[in-house]
Amino acid sequence: MTSQRLHGKNVLVCGAETGIGAAVVRRFAAEGAAVLASGIQSLPLQALAAETGAAYALCNVTDQAQVEATVHAASARTGGLHVVVNAAGVMHADNVADVEDGVWDRLLAVNLTGTMRVCRAAVPRLVEAGGGAIVNIASVAAFNASAGSASYASGKAGVVALTRSIANEYGRYGIRANSLCPGWVRTPMSEAEMAEVAAATGSTVEEAFEALKARIALRRIASADEMAAAALFLASDDASFVTGIALVADGGARTPAAARAV
Repeated sequence: MTSQRLHGKNVLVCGAETGIGAAVVRRFAAEGAAVLASGIQSLPLQALAAETGAAYALCNVTDQAQVEATVHAASARTGGLHVVVNAAGVMHADNVADVEDGVWDRLLAVNLTGTMRVCRAAVPRLVEAGGGAIVNIASVAAFNASAGSASYASGKAGVVALTRSIANEYGRYGIRANSLCPGWVRTPMSEAEMAEVAAATGSTVEEAFEALKARIALRRIASADEMAAAALFLASDDASFVTGIALVADGGARTPAAARAV
């Protein structure tokens, strides 16, 4: 049974079609929120709306006009806008010596600049509503950037810094801003990444995921629902004195020291 922690709250979730974003829509709607789910794929959004009762809107976060229209729609509901979750993101593996300008530009345009655009449009609406919460989905890669993550990790580190800036500037208006930094989560995005690993190593996607588990203290991959639960905490009044943090939810993957081989 859910606790209705978001009863009476109007919520905008960007990047809601699949993965963490879709899980957030489901969990937040179950917790009593009136959710507007946005993204670039109409069929998954329609299915999610039918399942959860959420409203939906097409919104490409790289398009300023679409962002403004979507934030306006989310804010036009009775009571205004209370919570924003930025989950829109793309992934591509690259290193600094081979990164292509087009790939770099696209990843930053979606992962960082897109997050900024939504926050820029939403902050005045949150102020009008008397305060609220922003949850930006970053990544543990913001802190533990590995080989092959030049564009992705750079953008996600920027999301953490952007979120802290928002928290410090707008806390006076009752706005809390936090970033959620997932580790490995079983989503379509991570499955696509593991498919590349499997192709390069001659293994299967499931074998690639199994190999990852040995690097995680809890010895398993997270579900999108677990990330939605963490986002719920940050968005709810349970986190009423929490702002400017980067909540790492990686199952302990960052805890081992490298000093010992075993």
